[in-house]
Amino acid sequence: MTGKKGRQWRSMCKGLVLGTLLTSCMILLYSLSTPQIHLSLPEFPVPYSCAHRPSQLHPKPTTNISQQTSGQTCTPKVDIMFMKTHKTASSTFLNILFRFGEKHRLKFAFPDSRNDFFYPSVFQRSQVKDYRPGMCFNVICNHMRFNASEVAKLLPLDTSYITILRDPAELFESSFHYFGRLVPFTWKIPGDDKLTEFLRDPNYYFDKEGFNSFYLKNLLFFDFGQDNTLELNDPRVEEGIKFITERFQLVMLVEHFEESLILLKDALCWEMDDLLFFKLNARKGSTVSRLTPELRARALQWNAVDWKLYQHFNQTFWRKVNAYGRERMAEDVIELRRRNEDMASICIEGGRAVEASSIQETAMQPWQPFGEKSIMGYNLKKNVDKVHRKLCRKMLMPELQYLTELGVNLWITKLWGHIRDIINW
Repeated sequence: MTGKKGRQWRSMCKGLVLGTLLTSCMILLYSLSTPQIHLSLPEFPVPYSCAHRPSQLHPKPTTNISQQTSGQTCTPKVDIMFMKTHKTASSTFLNILFRFGEKHRLKFAFPDSRNDFFYPSVFQRSQVKDYRPGMCFNVICNHMRFNASEVAKLLPLDTSYITILRDPAELFESSFHYFGRLVPFTWKIPGDDKLTEFLRDPNYYFDKEGFNSFYLKNLLFFDFGQDNTLELNDPRVEEGIKFITERFQLVMLVEHFEESLILLKDALCWEMDDLLFFKLNARKGSTVSRLTPELRARALQWNAVDWKLYQHFNQTFWRKVNAYGRERMAEDVIELRRRNEDMASICIEGGRAVEASSIQETAMQPWQPFGEKSIMGYNLKKNVDKVHRKLCRKMLMPELQYLTELGVNLWITKLWGHIRDIINW
């Protein structure tokens, strides 16, 4: 018994030492990588898309519901602000956006040295790689803490603002799993099932001033630049939801991802081929905590502001679906699924995602959470025909590898990965 207690104490001490070292490294890296903020950057309006003048785009026949006269044409919209929220299948959509950007030779506003805009700091134009006042971009899409005024000074006036939400209970479970080890106050939660213990009395464990605490309360609201610790009846909650509603033309839902893509296709005049996707960054089933009805209710209560946000946009989403036509939507979803299944049979070895240990090509290994390899990936099928080889590789490529291919220097992110490997937490 004494020996068992000794091992437990040694394990706990080791965890505290490693945790302290890990947190110190994170703070140091963040301090080194955060750029100097320019508070008085000159203002230069961006009147039109920098990649294409309207006359240079090729119009195509449209079935867009906003076009009232049959036979009219619409032009694909290429100026896009995608607000990439956490744990919301946003990496899957990012892959779609990267491929669309390459197809149309668009100019992306990328971060410098890492894969996000120095999150959780509020976005500033100075965080964009090689930014100079007056520069024009078509797309901004990496993780940021939203700052509407700074984003607006970076993109044309008619830019389409898109984002995606997820059921807050499921999002909380995913965030707790993925980021939990990065939130120091979780280290004191006893037992193996820390999620259940936390939800039993979250106020007992939660420290709103704690390092990285935002990952575990109303993360969606935080991502949009709002205060995630507000009480539900605080008038600033309604103001925040109104603020988001006024700025985003389309708010997609993870639970209805294909329907969301069809609405996006209609709103932006894209083609069905632009929507093809494989699900990226999926977790293996054994790591997913199945929330009981009681735990789900507790998670929603704890994330009540996110739940209110989600319910609001769930209603607006289905109004858009009704305007599009339920029957038409069902037919288009079937068509999209069929095309994705065809691509899976062409591209994916075995036709499905596999665990990280079974991914044969290092370049196809996705980024993993701390302490485990729970994120699945794909093996590219051998001897894919020339017609599909490039597309297959792009569709299967994890986010960090794709960013590198697009010219982003991820030295901070890569250094952090090496530190994690050395610590071997």
